[in-house]
Amino acid sequence: MMTKRVHVVAAVIRNAQQEILLALRPSDKHMGGLWEFPGGKCEVGETPEQALARELQEELGIVIDRPQPLIQVRHDYPDLHVLLDVYEVLSFSGQAHGAEGQAVRWVPAAELGDYQFPAANRTIVSAAQLPQRYLITPENLSVAQLYAGCEQALAEGCELLQLRAAHLAAADYQALAQRLQALCAGRAQLMLKGDLAWQTQFPEAGWHLTAQQLHELAGQSRPLPAGHLFAASCHNAAELALATELQLDFVTLSPVLPTQTHPGAPTLGWEAAQEMLLNFNAPVFLLGGLTEQNMQQARQIGGQGVAGIRGFWPQVL
Repeated sequence: MMTKRVHVVAAVIRNAQQEILLALRPSDKHMGGLWEFPGGKCEVGETPEQALARELQEELGIVIDRPQPLIQVRHDYPDLHVLLDVYEVLSFSGQAHGAEGQAVRWVPAAELGDYQFPAANRTIVSAAQLPQRYLITPENLSVAQLYAGCEQALAEGCELLQLRAAHLAAADYQALAQRLQALCAGRAQLMLKGDLAWQTQFPEAGWHLTAQQLHELAGQSRPLPAGHLFAASCHNAAELALATELQLDFVTLSPVLPTQTHPGAPTLGWEAAQEMLLNFNAPVFLLGGLTEQNMQQARQIGGQGVAGIRGFWPQVL
């Protein structure tokens, strides 16, 4: 007999200190005793936004304002299939509290990994810890230009930065990566590319696989331990499936629109990108011809946000 998929809404609620509100599931409920992002089931006839507003008022005593889509998650427990529509709530009125007697706690995003969640919530943890913008460095810049540009980007608030510099010799790339690792400490998450064997030299950095590396790792288990961000470049549904098998923390999906560097190359377009996101359970940064002006559309179709090279680089190219 086919198990019915239950439609649930959940919220990543942030306060002025950028802490996130967690609630403890009652011991007599499914997955009791675990922490969760507040929310609940959609009732018949409710939109997800209506369900979210009702649930948060009932559970927490707050009235939310302009929730934004964050991620959609499908998860199959042995006894329950769940579709989770997750929203980010940055504005609300009222004092959040356990209105139904449940324990609640404000937690810094960096400490979410210290809490035990239902399996369906793990993807939400990744999405909650990632920003909306992913800066990828342009090719063919000198080491000095790359460092200066990254330094300026960090000063302007960049939180997620990929050093993409295939034109550099391996020794030059690694030396620059060491300098950027120190520069990013406590300010931003650095993502590196290249031979996975280098990863042990960069304990604070995450790793971003090329599509070729992703294919080479097919059928293997995740080579990086939990806690080290692991991502990949994807261009189609097959590569997204490989990313799922490797339990990647996030991916880029490209090219969505035409780019200056590859004029005339085939693109996914918004409709195909949205269809792929519907069947993928991890944060996705949309890439290719996109800028800050495309952020809202990227979020509306289920993306974490936008990745950019020229669009986000702080210096004139």
